[in-house]
Amino acid sequence: MGRPQTLGTEKPWVSGFLKKSVSDPLWLRSTNLEGDGQADLEHHGGPHKAVCVYPADHYPEWQTTLQIPDLTWGSFGENFTIADLTESDVCIGDVWSVGPATVEVSQPRQPCWKLARRWDIKTLALQVQQTGRTGWYFRVLVEGIVQQGMKITLVERPEPQWTVAEANRIMHHDKHDRDAAARLAAVSTLSPSWKTTLQNRIEKNIQPDEQKRLGGHEET
Repeated sequence: MGRPQTLGTEKPWVSGFLKKSVSDPLWLRSTNLEGDGQADLEHHGGPHKAVCVYPADHYPEWQTTLQIPDLTWGSFGENFTIADLTESDVCIGDVWSVGPATVEVSQPRQPCWKLARRWDIKTLALQVQQTGRTGWYFRVLVEGIVQQGMKITLVERPEPQWTVAEANRIMHHDKHDRDAAARLAAVSTLSPSWKTTLQNRIEKNIQPDEQKRLGGHEET
């Protein structure tokens, strides 16, 4: 967990990005984890981004790629570092239990400039996005006490075709696949921000002749 703090000296910036490992039990609330905070509440935190999750399995590869010796759990600004699950194993709308709490996958994470600023690697956010090693967000369905080492268990998977990896592919790579974007946007559990982005893309990509057909019949 981590609270917002001012970082840097020449060009100070405020962020809750710096996380520390906590072994004590914490209350998982509907908007965030007890003791945690975000500086930019417009783009971080809230009911659809209550918990930022990052796969532990990605750390060895990043350690080699980035050559950062102190790359420990929480280095990507996540609240939960989870072992044995990656973007290919988790789906939008998945419901998971963590102790007495219940959470739901709302969207892949889209890393912002603060990740790059934290590690002084200008391309890092883009690297995370392009590799698909993004992590994801949980919304909290049932609040409860969570603690390091708790088992996370899949309760329900209503959208098995929509892995986080597949959602990332559509959002970041196959941007002209309007049909796939429409299908993803129709997933009821997808976060509103992703739905809006996809819907805007769909409307932008509609060709003039299609707009004419969608708008009604032609006058004669």
